[in-house]
Amino acid sequence: MKYRQLGKSSVKISEIGFGCMSLHGSDATDIAILRQAVTLGINFFDTADLYQHGRNETVVGEALKENRKNLIIATKVGNQWRNDGSGFDWNPRKKYIFTSIEQSLKRLQTDYIDLYQLHGGTLDDPIDETIEAFEILKQQGKIRQYGISSIRPNVISQYVKKSAIAAVMMQYSLLDRRPEEVCFPLLRENQISVLARGALAKGLLVKKSPASFLNYDILSVERMQDKIHALAGKTENAEQLPIQWVLHHPSISSAVIGIRTIEQLQQAVAAGIAGGLSNNTLEQLNAVLPPNIYDMHR
Repeated sequence: MKYRQLGKSSVKISEIGFGCMSLHGSDATDIAILRQAVTLGINFFDTADLYQHGRNETVVGEALKENRKNLIIATKVGNQWRNDGSGFDWNPRKKYIFTSIEQSLKRLQTDYIDLYQLHGGTLDDPIDETIEAFEILKQQGKIRQYGISSIRPNVISQYVKKSAIAAVMMQYSLLDRRPEEVCFPLLRENQISVLARGALAKGLLVKKSPASFLNYDILSVERMQDKIHALAGKTENAEQLPIQWVLHHPSISSAVIGIRTIEQLQQAVAAGIAGGLSNNTLEQLNAVLPPNIYDMHR
């Protein structure tokens, strides 16, 4: 497994990150998969207080506590569950962040979080207040770095301008190249890492039947699937190639892959340790569809 720098920090994270949101088995099964991931070289694990009403953080904390000092744990804040459990509301206020981190620390069985991320964001948020909360937590030693999880260029640009974020988590894949237009150049210029989620486009780039995705119709998605399988038949494994494509971009520090089985774990790790794609393969993949761009939040 290879490791890349997180922003300007000294933190090194595995090129393959473990997206813990996908875990939905028994506690014992999920813990076993997480521990196997550590054995295979993954050191970066991403969760959120929102997932399964905190159960996800609890499982991650139990699984990783014995190797805590060698691992990088990221979690998120900003979505507040309603008392009746009927749903959640957006809350980026300082008071809520301070309350939430204490609960996350307890569930994760740790006294610090390596990367604390705002789980969304809009231009209507009290952005300065949110940044102040993260900075205070960093000064207190409760977090090492902070960032945001967002696909909105206008929100991302505000945090780049006003804060010391180390990373932005955003969707990026062969079916979602929107970040290439504006976000990647901005973040790379400011030495801010990109954590890419959705590399397999909800499974459409792996095994699922073709379906429309963003502005691409079913036939377009099918063309991409056909190209991936044609190339994989000669050189790369079809389940690894889309991940390798994501990792090829210099802005990416880690491809955060949703994993729920040992087989998925092994495929993701194999993509991380395989050699990079050839220029010819990259050119063929890039030529299948015209890159899409953001039509909102610009």
